[in-house]
Amino acid sequence: MPSMIKQISLILPILAVLGHAQSTTVNIRLVGDPLVFRVENSSVIQRINNPNFERILRVFMVRPDGKPGSEPIAGDYSIERNQLIFKPRFKLQPGVTYRAAFKLADEVANYETTVPKPTYVATTYVERIYPSAAVLPENQLKFYIHFSAPMSKGEAVKRIHLIEEDGVEVKLPFLEIDGELWDRQQQRLTILFDPGRIKTGVTPNQEVSLALKAGRRYTLVVDEEWKDAKEVPLKGPFKKQFSVGPADRSPIDPMSWQLDPPKAGTQQSLFVRLLESLEAALLQKFIDVGDEKVQLVRGKATIDEDERVWLFRPDQPWVAGKHSLEILKTLEDLAGNKIGRAFEVDRVEQPAATGPDDSLTYSLPFTVPAQ
Repeated sequence: MPSMIKQISLILPILAVLGHAQSTTVNIRLVGDPLVFRVENSSVIQRINNPNFERILRVFMVRPDGKPGSEPIAGDYSIERNQLIFKPRFKLQPGVTYRAAFKLADEVANYETTVPKPTYVATTYVERIYPSAAVLPENQLKFYIHFSAPMSKGEAVKRIHLIEEDGVEVKLPFLEIDGELWDRQQQRLTILFDPGRIKTGVTPNQEVSLALKAGRRYTLVVDEEWKDAKEVPLKGPFKKQFSVGPADRSPIDPMSWQLDPPKAGTQQSLFVRLLESLEAALLQKFIDVGDEKVQLVRGKATIDEDERVWLFRPDQPWVAGKHSLEILKTLEDLAGNKIGRAFEVDRVEQPAATGPDDSLTYSLPFTVPAQ
């Protein structure tokens, strides 16, 4: 009798351990960053050599009709601390439901979850659009859109709209360019009107005419759904309203500019009235100030009054004497006209100039008077 009691006492702990193992339920959880699927409490997988993970655990994307996709999503498997880990090869999509199924021997577990959409606070916005003038020429060439933070690429075509005064959207007004025209910071986007619709006598102009028509009003709209580089939509939409005047087909003439020279010994700004709006990005880069020896005068240039005024403040006080504006001839107005050459020109009847006057810069002299 005592021997039987002793045997029973030895068996009871074993039964307790087996009962505990049987009561443990295999479960699947979605954890970590990046998100991975983790199978926990499996008592079998740790005892198997070289298990076929692809058959043991499968993860499917659930379709809108509630059925799983035909093929499991791709990923990598690993064993960590006796737990099976499945790491999706591609980032799980917010708002999408996934279903995981585990089966090994008599162990079965199923798990379904929807990846939550991240909460965000929209902070990026359109700072400005150039040109800032309220009246643009019928043959306007481009717009610059400035954002407060880096933006995502590939969205411009569907996020920028040109709306006529009657509410109708202009079809295909802008030139579609692969890769888009961003600055290095991805904060300034250049959008071009289709040149074929601007130049007279070419097929696109004859078939669909100009995107802008003199005498009409338009609104340039930037959608708030456009996402920045952090995949967060804009803080709000942006609208630029403007009217359209006659086409401008005249070259830029710096001789018509009005200069108000500062006094020597001061750091007053040189004031230059341009008489017409010029292209903002080029205007801030394509004009320098030279001294009597045509040495660069260092300072800061700014633009004002709808890009009709150019201001230059020197780093050091002005020195009395002769100075000059050194202007690159590739400076453009809103219609793409340059110094001495219109955007639309017959290169056969009016060939490019050659000889001594064929320089890259135009020099406009002025004098800084003594006090």
